[in-house]
Amino acid sequence: MEDWVIEDEDMPLERKSLLPGKGFFIPDSIHEERKDREIREEAEGADVLVVADPDADGMACAAIVREVYGDAALVPAGPHELEDGLRRAAEFGADGATVFVCDLCPDEFRYVEDELAYLVEHAGDVHWYDHHQWTEDVEAAVREAGVDLVIGDSEEECTADVAVRSVDADLPRYLKELAAVTRDHDLWLKEDPRSDDLADYSYWVDTDEYMETIQEHGADLPEDVMEFLEERRVEKNDLIDRAVARASLREVNGWTVGVTYGRCSQNEVAEALREQGADAAVIVKPSGSASIRGTEDFQRAHEVARQVNGGGHPKAAGCKPDIYEDMLDYANHWTSQGATAKQVILDGFRNLDPEEEPEES
Repeated sequence: MEDWVIEDEDMPLERKSLLPGKGFFIPDSIHEERKDREIREEAEGADVLVVADPDADGMACAAIVREVYGDAALVPAGPHELEDGLRRAAEFGADGATVFVCDLCPDEFRYVEDELAYLVEHAGDVHWYDHHQWTEDVEAAVREAGVDLVIGDSEEECTADVAVRSVDADLPRYLKELAAVTRDHDLWLKEDPRSDDLADYSYWVDTDEYMETIQEHGADLPEDVMEFLEERRVEKNDLIDRAVARASLREVNGWTVGVTYGRCSQNEVAEALREQGADAAVIVKPSGSASIRGTEDFQRAHEVARQVNGGGHPKAAGCKPDIYEDMLDYANHWTSQGATAKQVILDGFRNLDPEEEPEES
């Protein structure tokens, strides 16, 4: 296949909004080999490692750990890469290393059981900081594995807040402020405009660049970064508008659910659907994953996500339905704008008892 087929730099935005990015088409085997090599170069023999979701919250945690411990090696691991992150920390870190796992939550303990046991066996101490909704059995199993687990209130704290109060150190003011600004975005409080800047910047640049910037500047990003963000937001806002325009409102089990498809920033799309009257929003991505966002009238997003291979918070969750057997299924996903994924996620809303109280963590 020619490179130009999957390059999207010059692709018309309507087509770009309907298709996944170039990285989607790189086979997992090649992607994992490259990631192993890159992380090994940074983490091999490290005495302190941070396994973290490479978003603004996870990276703020890594900055806090580095402030306390010095050159902590970063092992980026998204929610669906948690077991790989644990394995890499065990394989590449020094025997007896101190390991922090941040802003990540296993949907089921069996997914990480072997890798976590491997990590605990090789590490000296394993600390786990998070603020997602944990099931009681997963929480108990992780603690029993020998992990120092601290779970914050997902309605009050981001994981960086948990790290601030959990590390045994008097942190500088700028890092405490960084945690507070990160919380503003992660909990969708929308009280500090800097929080959107951090979220966008962490998404658009690699982890090394983001870490270097926040460790030097904290939440107050420099002028050249702000100019970069303004340029990138032209396209971002266009993709948001396209996703909102193709959305529909469905009445499901007594709730109004806004449903759409596209490559876009899900929080802004969900906010626009809320303004149109949605109690919850489902944003299905071209990659096959989906974001589920709630409101004050629907705080069970994590319950829906758990039914379709995911999890998260009462008002913010993610999932990737297990419906893709081969490339033909993905082709149908793109050409139908996620019809099957939308259906199975809406079934998750239908399966909820509207009279039941939302689950507690």
